[in-house]
Amino acid sequence: MNVLFVEDESKIANFVQAGLKEQGFVVDYCDNGDEGYIRAMENQYDALVLDIMVPGKDGLSILKHLRRAGRNVPVILLTARNELDDRLEGLYLGADDYIAKPFYVEELVARIHAVIRRSTGDRQNLLCVGSIKLDRITREVTCNQQVVELTTREFNLLEYLMRSPGRVLTRTQILEHVWGYDFNPNTNVVDVCIQRIRKKIDPLGGADGIESVRGVGYRFCKPE
Repeated sequence: MNVLFVEDESKIANFVQAGLKEQGFVVDYCDNGDEGYIRAMENQYDALVLDIMVPGKDGLSILKHLRRAGRNVPVILLTARNELDDRLEGLYLGADDYIAKPFYVEELVARIHAVIRRSTGDRQNLLCVGSIKLDRITREVTCNQQVVELTTREFNLLEYLMRSPGRVLTRTQILEHVWGYDFNPNTNVVDVCIQRIRKKIDPLGGADGIESVRGVGYRFCKPE
């Protein structure tokens, strides 16, 4: 799952990013509200985690402008424990949840899963394309009803492809979504990761799943 995280306190930012990545999230991070708002408008995320007090547009302003623009992505606000008025205002503006500082990353992870389930419904958390099924909540993958053991990166890449079956995704798009914006675009990590996934699903009958598009990237094939 792809999460935008906007927070200007470096200590909090570091431990939250580490904790979310350990749980399999792809985290797009920035430390100011102006950049966060631009990214939220230009990209698709499963959820946003916004600190209310950040430089530039604050978290409430980001939320207000997103809702006015018709963007219904789930939003969790980070607040100080005594900011009751801000929490109430955030809920009235359309926030899906809030969490008061200090907090445990495990609680934030649980709240992210909860708001995503409420916004998308359980059916959309289960991706089924051909012989392969992927559960975004339990993070279990099966091919012809046999469990496929994937690393966090392999799971995120397979999920990204399966969310848009038939659509060609460039290596650059895959890098930005699965590895992050700061990764070297000339690396071959995408191809290596694809090869590892294929080695795990091909023997189980999933050989027709991931298709290479020469000179462009990859796509997950739609069943005929």
